[in-house]
Amino acid sequence: MKKHFGFILIAYIVMQLSSVVGIPLLFKIGVDVLAIPEQTVRNVVPGYWLVISFTLTLLVVWGILRKSETSTNLERSAPMNAGSSIVWAVVGIFMAFIAQSIAIQIEYALGIQMGSENTQMIIGIIEKVPLSMMVATIIGPILEEIVFRKIIFGVLYEKLNFFFAALISSVIFALVHFEPEHVILYSAMGFTFAFLYVKTKRILVPIFAHVAMNTTVVLMQSIYKDEIEKMMNEAEQIQGFIGGLFL
Repeated sequence: MKKHFGFILIAYIVMQLSSVVGIPLLFKIGVDVLAIPEQTVRNVVPGYWLVISFTLTLLVVWGILRKSETSTNLERSAPMNAGSSIVWAVVGIFMAFIAQSIAIQIEYALGIQMGSENTQMIIGIIEKVPLSMMVATIIGPILEEIVFRKIIFGVLYEKLNFFFAALISSVIFALVHFEPEHVILYSAMGFTFAFLYVKTKRILVPIFAHVAMNTTVVLMQSIYKDEIEKMMNEAEQIQGFIGGLFL
């Protein structure tokens, strides 16, 4: 693996761990320096640190990609023309939602609780710090596609076939989100975005599909939060009733 890819991975890992230091530091600045009430600071600090850490990391990654030769072997092998890539980027949005729907149904059949705690946590942060929506909808997906598709999948794909390269990178993707119980869901996303990357040989295509998907989900969760929670509760009640019939 190229050393520049290693630098990007290190930057991403540091970002993931930075809240241990960053949030307490931001809290202290808010309370001691700016004299903002503790409860107010406590509510908004996670959101603001999310924005700061992700934005800084994206700038670092962009700088590395801009100044270094970081093309993968996949990208150097005749990438698809711009027009066809745009078509696949749009088609990829629908593919991602279909893959997600199938994965949700499989998890539901296996008795895995519906809903993502990670998504709900992000929605809660967005409600307190609206600016953090930029992280969930744009900055986060860009970083994730660079790290998990361009680097991790891309490097694995040079040595393994598509299935195993996509599977390993997708499992890591799920673990980083601290939701191993939803590995099927994250794998469905990982396989879809990896396919788009291999098909077009352009990382911008899965980035576009990922950004569009996250934006749609965040907006739907934010606007129709109460309705979605009601539907999920009803679905869980039905699942419990059906399961009770077979006990």
